Amino acid sequence: MAKAAASHEIPDVPVPPWERTRKPKAPARTPLSTEAIVNAALHILETEGYDGLSMRRVATELGTGAASLYAHVASKDELLKLAIDRVFGTLEFPEPDPENWVEQLRDVMRGTRRIFQAHPGLARAMLGRVPMGPNGLLIIEGFMGLVRAGDLPDKVAAWAGDVVSLYVVASVFEEDIRYSAHGDASMEDVEKWAEQMKGFIKGLPIETYPNLVALAEPMFESGGPDGRFEFGLDLMLRGLASHSRRA
Repeated sequence: MAKAAASHEIPDVPVPPWERTRKPKAPARTPLSTEAIVNAALHILETEGYDGLSMRRVATELGTGAASLYAHVASKDELLKLAIDRVFGTLEFPEPDPENWVEQLRDVMRGTRRIFQAHPGLARAMLGRVPMGPNGLLIIEGFMGLVRAGDLPDKVAAWAGDVVSLYVVASVFEEDIRYSAHGDASMEDVEKWAEQMKGFIKGLPIETYPNLVALAEPMFESGGPDGRFEFGLDLMLRGLASHSRRA
């Protein structure tokens, strides 16, 4: 049989009918791993909040069954611990400076707040938990290094981390709740509500509520969540500094 000439171009051949009925191949799944599961959990927390997170929801996000997750993560509780520890790994601590430890601590607490604000729902997960993952322990170690640089008594240094971190986490949790309830409210709506509340309090019987009436104006001064957070943080840091044994 004669061979076709090398220069001969083979025309396109139509796809046979039996080939057309074949289903397209499903896209390859990303290999399941603890890292992928934690990534999916953080994404769900950011987009759907704490109540939206479940092992089943994570499995759906990853295109697999919930049972397959348990080979990597034992429970939702463990998943939350892993997510918290992952986020803590993004927080950096400065080298403790005995002359500037209060401002260093202020910056760290601001950074902690920003991290939790960037991951809605994680503040609620953090409440009642002690971060015992590798990154969480480094956070505690770094915090204690800063407060000890201020020459605080051991008990104050040991308890301060719990108190200050609770303030930060609870503040963000309250912001999350407020946003969930009134996230679609405009600034005009918020200001209108504040004026209504202020008017209500100013109209209370002054003989029964003299202090409420007297403080109605400053109570509703607009400082936003940042202003009130900074106010509370300053109170706490001043309180800590008052325990310093350094003259």
